[in-house]
Amino acid sequence: MEKKRILFLANHFITLYSFRKEMINEMVKEGHELYLSLPKSEENKYFEDLGCHIIETEIDRRGVNPMKDLKLIRFYKKMIPQVNPDIIFSYTIKPNIYGTMVSNGKYRQVCNITGTGATFLKRSVVSTICEILYKLSIKKCYKVFFQNTGDRDFFIKEGLVKDNYAMLPGSGCNLQQHAFKPLPDDDEIRFLFIGRVMKLKGIDQYLQAAEIIKRKYPNTKFLIAGWNEQPEYMQLVEEAQKVGWVEYIGFRKDIDRWIERCHCIILPSHGGEGVPNVLLESAATGRICIGSKINGTMDVIEDSETGYLFNTGDGESLARQIEKFILLTPEAKVAMGKAGREKVEREFDRQIVVKAYLNEVKNC
Repeated sequence: MEKKRILFLANHFITLYSFRKEMINEMVKEGHELYLSLPKSEENKYFEDLGCHIIETEIDRRGVNPMKDLKLIRFYKKMIPQVNPDIIFSYTIKPNIYGTMVSNGKYRQVCNITGTGATFLKRSVVSTICEILYKLSIKKCYKVFFQNTGDRDFFIKEGLVKDNYAMLPGSGCNLQQHAFKPLPDDDEIRFLFIGRVMKLKGIDQYLQAAEIIKRKYPNTKFLIAGWNEQPEYMQLVEEAQKVGWVEYIGFRKDIDRWIERCHCIILPSHGGEGVPNVLLESAATGRICIGSKINGTMDVIEDSETGYLFNTGDGESLARQIEKFILLTPEAKVAMGKAGREKVEREFDRQIVVKAYLNEVKNC
């Protein structure tokens, strides 16, 4: 097999480690030369130890700052020709847009739309700028990978992409790492919210639903795992905790253990997800998932079969779906958890994603 020089453009270590380390490992095993462009971090040593070349890159992950973004473009203009890659894989908005502007068809670049984030949820100056930049850049991309059908349809409708696209099952799920576990066998029914404490993630709907359900079913517990992103919403969490509606456990590195301890995982996000990894990993573990009707989530959850969907931004709708879950027999809960696991095995195995990328490398 011909050995290739591969460049990854990313905005954070976790983007590659949490969702793509299996793919990078396979590429290293095949003898390819890997260059990773990402911000400085002590954690980058993980990839250095694999034999990857780390290119420390300053990148402002949020917002549009013309001076910082121009600096990133200049950096890519110098760095990409120096690496002279056979193929480039990029993730998130800025590496996708600015990487493609620089590669400009001279280098084979594969852009991964991992979710539109908050950018396209409502019209704003930032969303308009990003849309224009995508129109100017991404059509020059060799291929675009989409993670959910909603994002794909949006990009096609807005003329942001031509026919050079393919679908991936999100980032996929490592089925060995997230093995099936039986539901906890006790009288308390535990629910878990995993995500940043902020409006976009639907924390206020979770709090509203928790109060409704706790008043009617005192044998329930509502947990919140994640860091404080918006102080005004963290204040709401603290107030709800004082009266006993929820329990805040903070950001957890051992989140898998907490998923196993719970019966149901709730994702009330307002949108901008690719295919939510928290749903894939929870469903793979055999936990029932309840999520809002947004792109990505609707690809994972089959309503009333593998979990439940509720109206986005509607706490009462969420509470109704939680109550449906509570009223299931123990046998029905187990069956729903198994159905979720089987769907992830069938449609979201991370090896599907790994093979798609290895195929791009093989053909470049």
